[in-house]
Amino acid sequence: MSTAAVPVRHLDDRTVSELRQAAEQILAECGTSATTPRLLGKVAQTAAGFGDSLRHHCRPVDTADGLFVLRGLDVDDEAIGPTPAGWATAGDSGARHDIQLLLLATVMGNPLAWEGQQDGRFVHNIVPSPGHESEQTGASSAVLLSPHTEDAFHPGRAHLLMLGCLRNHDDIATTAASIRKARLADEDIALLTRPVVPILPDDAYAEAQGYAAEAPPPVPTLFAAEDGLTLRFDPAYTPLDEAHAPYRAAYRRLEAELARVSVAVSLAPGEVLVVDNDLVVHGRVPFRARYDGSDRWLKRASVRVPGRRSRPLAEAGEHGYGQAALEAHAR
Repeated sequence: MSTAAVPVRHLDDRTVSELRQAAEQILAECGTSATTPRLLGKVAQTAAGFGDSLRHHCRPVDTADGLFVLRGLDVDDEAIGPTPAGWATAGDSGARHDIQLLLLATVMGNPLAWEGQQDGRFVHNIVPSPGHESEQTGASSAVLLSPHTEDAFHPGRAHLLMLGCLRNHDDIATTAASIRKARLADEDIALLTRPVVPILPDDAYAEAQGYAAEAPPPVPTLFAAEDGLTLRFDPAYTPLDEAHAPYRAAYRRLEAELARVSVAVSLAPGEVLVVDNDLVVHGRVPFRARYDGSDRWLKRASVRVPGRRSRPLAEAGEHGYGQAALEAHAR
């Protein structure tokens, strides 16, 4: 894994001030960070009025890295309060930062939420939670969070993933690896573009587990889009032992290549990592959670980009394990 520099886009002071004031005004009018229809409408209206500077910073991912860091937002470590002990108890903690992230997400596309995850909120709190240390979810801490496509099990998954940092005293790294930097043999690509095994829903979607037993659809791991390969990858929830040996071997070589090109991104407060979810798998290194209010605290938003064609058309026929993806607004 490399600690090589990733592309950084620096927000100027004027743009940061514009975002902060907009978020504070929305919070004053709507009184909560919970994503009510009124708040979402106000966010969409406000985002439509932003100028060219912010829109330039929020332009699509434009390098083979498949990601970039937005830098320059202001975070007051004392004012945000202690890191919540879990998403369910977070409430409106860091509410202004929720709305700032939602504004940025709205400039980039359509913010996405899930009925079955974190009460349908459009901005999630990613914090270590007692009792979840060894799970393959964002609430874990003691284990390596395996590199994966966000919500890989679902055809309506996000095109972009945004991770905004509020606190990271221990410099805990997010890992990321782009398929556009991997080197694969033509034979492996040919195997991995075939739908052979399914991707099952992760443990964050308790209501989806019942669907997992109902003949889950096999999906391709790789897809040849117009501008290059994209991927749909989650080894922790892929029953690879059901595949034939050549496919398993090709999958393992893909894993090795992604590990080879992986980078470690240790976010600082006020930085937002934007990941192209069709090109990049992400994870997290293990760490020891203290549960004393000082642990790592990220805000997560997901974005769908209207009109984007980076996935097989056959995905439209998948049942999505009964999970409904909610878009904040349609364009």
